[in-house]
This record gives sequence, C-alpha cells and structure tokens, in this order.
Amino acid sequence: MPELPEVEVTRRGLLPHLPDRRVVRVRWGDKPLRFPIPGELLEREISGQRIETIDRRAKYLLLRMSNKAVLVIHLGMTGRLGLFPAASPRERHDHLRLLLDNDLELRLNDSRRFGSVEVWPGKHAREMEDDFSSSRGLEPLERGFTGEALAHLATGRRQPVKNFLMDSRRVAGIGNIYANEILFAARIHPATPVNLLDPEQWEQIAGATPEILRAAIRAGGSTISDFLGSSGKPGYFQLQLSVYDRAGDPCPHCRSPIEKTALGGRATWFCPSCQGMKPQG
Repeated sequence: MPELPEVEVTRRGLLPHLPDRRVVRVRWGDKPLRFPIPGELLEREISGQRIETIDRRAKYLLLRMSNKAVLVIHLGMTGRLGLFPAASPRERHDHLRLLLDNDLELRLNDSRRFGSVEVWPGKHAREMEDDFSSSRGLEPLERGFTGEALAHLATGRRQPVKNFLMDSRRVAGIGNIYANEILFAARIHPATPVNLLDPEQWEQIAGATPEILRAAIRAGGSTISDFLGSSGKPGYFQLQLSVYDRAGDPCPHCRSPIEKTALGGRATWFCPSCQGMKPQG
C-alpha cells in the first residue's frame, strides 16, 4: 500500500505539470472504487476548471481548482496516478481520466479498487477540509511533529507504540513498512506500550520519523508490490530497509538475526538486541 512517501513522490512528480492546466473533460468508469465515483460533482465542479496546485494531507492528494473546489484522491492499495498522452491506449483499470488543455490525460489506475475519489464543492470546500483534517493525525514532516506532541497524543493510552504510529487519527500517513523502520532507527521495541515510553524515547521517535520518510521520498518511494510514481519509475527505498521483511537476516548494526512477530494483525520485524524493551519497575 502506498504510504506517505509514495503519495508525496506522486505529488512532487505531478506538481511541475498540473498547475495552470485547465480540465477540458472528465471521464470515469462505471465500477465503484472504495466508494462510487461522484460523476455529477466531477462534471459540475471539476470539468472546465483550472488546476491551481496539488497538495497532500496524510495519504490523500488534494487537487485545488480555480473555483475553490478540491478533487481528493486516495491511492488505496494499488492506485497509480500519472500523466499520459491523450491518444495513448487506456489500461483496463483506468477509473478516472482528466483531459487537460495540453492534450495530456491525468489517469487514476487502481486494479484492486480500494482507492477513492471525492469532490469538495467550492462553496463548502473549506468547511469540508477542516472536518477532514481534524480527523487526521500529526503530519510527520511538519514542525509540530515533536516528542512532546506525540507524548501528549498518547496520554491515557496503552497500545503498542507501533500500533500508535499506524493510527491515522494520531499520526498521518505511516503504514506498516515505515513504522517498522522508524522504530528500528529509534531503537525501540515495537510492542512497547506507549504509556511506558519516556520523554527521551518520544524524542527519538520524533527525530527518526521524518529522517526515514525523507530518505524514502529521496529514493522515490518503496516498491514492495506494485507502486509506481507519476513518472512511471519505481522507487528504490526497499533496497535500504533495515528490518522490514528481513526475518533471519543479520541486523545491520549488531548482526543479531532479525525477528518477526505480529502486532494488531500486522507482520512486525525488529532486532531483539537493538530494540530490547527496557525493564520496568
């Protein structure tokens, strides 16, 4: 599943090409994604409008239009968003196509159809975005992402720290791949209950998180299954992964074998030496 770095790579890949382009025509498929595609709103709010910019909130892409409407796209598990010559053959799972005024099409392809397309009408976009944003957690690449802020969000909770990082209501955009890598970089066992973390450990997490995510963005995102950026080029951060999917491999720091367990129904990897739990009491 594309996580924050892959979505940000897609945004940055499209950003040089979309602003100031007008949407000449919108076409969509008849199969629903996670929700039915809102064809009527696409016609009324998106068709004929100029794209001002493309932003990201958590794992969502926000295409801001000249009439203040916002086209909101989530890539789901297999979504790809890219630009193609309008005359080029369409693929089977192209579910949304925006023809631009330079004869390029912005196409959303999603083979498993777990992505989503939403439109915030211009008259209500600000309120809808406020509601949307308030239900998402801290952005890991923004200045407010600090150990103190994380500790505050964890107040009164006892869940494992890995589950906490993957809770989109607390932290935005972190999935299984990067939660494993962040906790290895911070030298914290993924099963550690958040109420047992001390301020220094929260600061270690707050420091490791943007470092890992920015490294992944520089590498073009991770290609664990079939993510492709808007350029069509896969990312290479998977070549830099320290623990994810490396059970039995030697830890890159201490050479102890990486172990695998499950937390919250998700596969979890860690170094038992570097990430040993602190004794309590």
